[in-house]
Amino acid sequence: MSQSKEIRAKDVRVRAPEFKGRGWLNTGGRALTLASTRGRIVVLDFWTFCCINCLHVLDELRPLEEKYSDVLVIIGVHSPKFEHEKDPVALAAAVERYGVTHPVLDDFDMNMWQQYTAKAWPTLSVIDPEGYVVASMAGEGHAEGLARLIDQLVEEHERKGTLVRGEGPYVPPEPKPTDLRFPGKAISLGEQLLVADSAHHSLVFYDPATERVHKRIGDKERGHVDGPADRARFNEPGGMVALPAHIREICGYDVVVADTVNHLLRGVDTATGEVVTVAGSGRPWRSSVDFDAHDALAVDLSSPWDLAWYDDLVIIAMAGIHQLWWFDPIKRTAGVYAGTTVEALRDGPLKEAWFAQPSGLSAHGNRLWIADSESSALRYVENGEVHTVVGQGLFDFGLVDGPAAEALLQHPLGVLADDNGDVLVADTYNGAVRRYRDGRVETVATGLGEPSDLVRTPDGIFVVESSTHRLTRLEARGAGPVDEARMRTERPVTTLTPGAITLDVIFEPAPGQKLDVSFGPATRLEVTASPPELLAAGVGVTEALSRELVLRPGVGVLQITAQAATCDAEAEHPACHLTRQDWGVPIEVAEGGAERLPLVLRGLDVSS
Repeated sequence: MSQSKEIRAKDVRVRAPEFKGRGWLNTGGRALTLASTRGRIVVLDFWTFCCINCLHVLDELRPLEEKYSDVLVIIGVHSPKFEHEKDPVALAAAVERYGVTHPVLDDFDMNMWQQYTAKAWPTLSVIDPEGYVVASMAGEGHAEGLARLIDQLVEEHERKGTLVRGEGPYVPPEPKPTDLRFPGKAISLGEQLLVADSAHHSLVFYDPATERVHKRIGDKERGHVDGPADRARFNEPGGMVALPAHIREICGYDVVVADTVNHLLRGVDTATGEVVTVAGSGRPWRSSVDFDAHDALAVDLSSPWDLAWYDDLVIIAMAGIHQLWWFDPIKRTAGVYAGTTVEALRDGPLKEAWFAQPSGLSAHGNRLWIADSESSALRYVENGEVHTVVGQGLFDFGLVDGPAAEALLQHPLGVLADDNGDVLVADTYNGAVRRYRDGRVETVATGLGEPSDLVRTPDGIFVVESSTHRLTRLEARGAGPVDEARMRTERPVTTLTPGAITLDVIFEPAPGQKLDVSFGPATRLEVTASPPELLAAGVGVTEALSRELVLRPGVGVLQITAQAATCDAEAEHPACHLTRQDWGVPIEVAEGGAERLPLVLRGLDVSS
């Protein structure tokens, strides 16, 4: 736990603020209140649908929703980062796309975010049956600890007579049948298009001219099953890459698929439809960074989002940990290709570069192009270095054409490098396709439904329009008048005093767990700043979760990564867990500011 301050949830009584927002989803039109959930354990999940770590938490919560369905109410509080995420139609689509099976409150103005003092996506706040906040948790990896806390609260409030069992307030929306449902990525296989039909958890051979599916691989159910086409199962599959002919002959499959939510790579024989797992343990990554080669089936992956063949390897956009990885289908090995897991925008050598949820890849010649979604950036790898041509950081985005250094995108998910030197970008949250050419950016198509990929076929270039469940020919879509806009994620700025301050990351192990030093230090804290000169001292990595920072006057963002390893305290064969979170904390360093910055990894800090 924090070495400067220990605050236990049971020692404080903080009344939960009332639920307020623009509207509710998944409740059948009913507005929930604190009073309507009294007697139940409530978990508020502060999320935003662009955030890969938030999507991980959605998956971590699914088993808890099922196990504790009669005592637990999970409420998703959607507090948006990007402008597009403030659109209630886009939010409703995201709730369906990601299979959210609990009520969702539209916190479009981030009022709830501020009321519950959230400082990071995702954040969980736990409310007991009497209406008090008893714990806060930032980041992912809390499922086991949350289950232990729920067990503890159930026992305590059954004893007090304050627990009420019964059905929850979730009301499922009406299903909307379509041939494709939120398609994610597509590749061309000669005369055929292979499409990742992500919300149907399958792959399809698709004719965009007739908008018909000719063949499906996968039975449309969420899962992980290898085997023939009619029995195979995926979990929100994403990017795909066709292997070179000489590689296919050795491997026995011709396409590799990023099986995103399963944290796997799957090999597919497109002639027979046979599916096999080729990389990934199925466990989400909870480790440290090394650049060694590992047995491909033993490594833990994290939301692989897209794939490309580059440098004689399958390169993986590992969105979940802000890195690029590689997979060798011949040697059956895998490892880190680029990035440190710090979520930010920094160019340089592969091992030192920072990414922010890379989600689109396209290899052409000596360059590997990257759509780096959370930094709204277009980047490339060449000669062992990472370069940025469009993008200004995690919080600056928009729709601006012109010189690349001044242009802005908004959460792009796809990229296509062309033979004529153009690079096309699926500018997802702007609903547009943008072209980078000779140092300039121009908009070539608008009015698209969350374009997530671009694919060249013998008949032209097609756009995967995810939210409208179709593929359309780019050449048939024009660009209407472009209303340029510069935007920035607006979050409450923390004012800190110049000079020395204390950074406190609050961490309390879950009930029945203890800090685990079996594989090295139990805790780790990394601090950087943007701009770097904001930090006069305190940059770098330490084991302690409390550190003195020395700040210079100015405005910027503190980038903080914390993790803590725990294991079961009394078990003969203890299970081990890693909790991790990245914070980008907007700060102003000015006289009269605070001398302490508390961030809750797990626990409760009443001063935050």
